[in-house]
Amino acid sequence: MAFGRAEASELLKEWTKSESLRKHGMAVSVCTESYGRREAERLGLSGAEADAFVEVYACAGLLHDMDYERHPSLEEHPFVGVAHLRELGWPELVLNAILAHADYSGTPRESHLEKALFACDELAGFLTACALVKPTKSILDVEVAGVKKKMKDKAFARAVKREDITGGAELLGIPLEEHLGNCLRAMQERAEELGLNGAS
Repeated sequence: MAFGRAEASELLKEWTKSESLRKHGMAVSVCTESYGRREAERLGLSGAEADAFVEVYACAGLLHDMDYERHPSLEEHPFVGVAHLRELGWPELVLNAILAHADYSGTPRESHLEKALFACDELAGFLTACALVKPTKSILDVEVAGVKKKMKDKAFARAVKREDITGGAELLGIPLEEHLGNCLRAMQERAEELGLNGAS
């Protein structure tokens, strides 16, 4: 695949200077990729075929907010980024998923990737917030029960749309608790990479 994770990471760095926005892209990528892995298994893919399939999920996660820092308005995000990616020749599969993560883009969420990216976007941010309020600042100390409790606290991480997290689980056809656990485990497995492995 000519367009992979390495290229996506470079684009994210080039377009986004904010460390927290970069980390958000990485966290969403990790969560979305975990759903790509599940879907590859369900489809019976293995080896290089499975890796290529999963790579698309990881890239969509990395790139979904790449233009947000430069073009935060509803008129421009994510359209400017998608136009640039299209010029570079990125697959429509990735572009459609990026468009579909924004409610106002008019792009329906039909493919599994489109649903997974939407489902993981707000949740990855929320799980990061849950980790950062821990004394250790570690995602390893976050538990699903605690996440559910925090979701009910409207004052906590106020900017995160709870309805996108619950709606995302519905889109994927799984219980909310399972969705929270899936993304939490995916982020815990790569805590160091995400800078969420504790206050050191």
